[in-house]
Amino acid sequence: MTFTQQANNIFNQAIADYHKFDDVDHLCTNPFKDKAIEWYLYNKAWIDTVQWHLEDLIRDPNIDPVAALALKRRIDKSNQDRTDLVELIDSYYWTQFHEVKPLDNATLNTESPAWAIDRLSILQLKIYHMKVEVERADVSEEHKAKCQAKLGVLLEQNTDLCTAIDQLMECYKTGEKVMKVYKQMKMYNDPALNPVLYGQK
Repeated sequence: MTFTQQANNIFNQAIADYHKFDDVDHLCTNPFKDKAIEWYLYNKAWIDTVQWHLEDLIRDPNIDPVAALALKRRIDKSNQDRTDLVELIDSYYWTQFHEVKPLDNATLNTESPAWAIDRLSILQLKIYHMKVEVERADVSEEHKAKCQAKLGVLLEQNTDLCTAIDQLMECYKTGEKVMKVYKQMKMYNDPALNPVLYGQK
């Protein structure tokens, strides 16, 4: 089994587990060993799935403004949690590959492994929800056909992204790529770096 096959299995397990309850307040029960890569991947998919539904909720045109602000704050926190988890996954892979001696012609990648994995996790959510649209009984055949076409594109993207991630992992193992971790350095949640926040002191 390739890495991305394993990752997608875990992502889809988390997505399915969430939809047993379909409740953004339901607590995550991670079935994997604490701090193992499987544990990180499951948490990643759970965070992404909850945030997907929070993003749906905040787009309700009749939402109460106070509730909308609370949801926006929650989405902000979720984004920070997501970023923190991606960086933890990158740290995991750095420990796996940092001692590999790079080849003389080794190159850098435009994104780290975990940010590619982040895209893969979200892609599984898109596929899951597009399949739901294809299978709806209360919509027209035209709607289903449009969603089926979109699903085909998403599945092709999944194949391509899986291939690229697996190739990247192999390049790290062989020294063809140099493993580096890039921190996002997000400033808006930091009271020492956001002018609106430190200006209140």
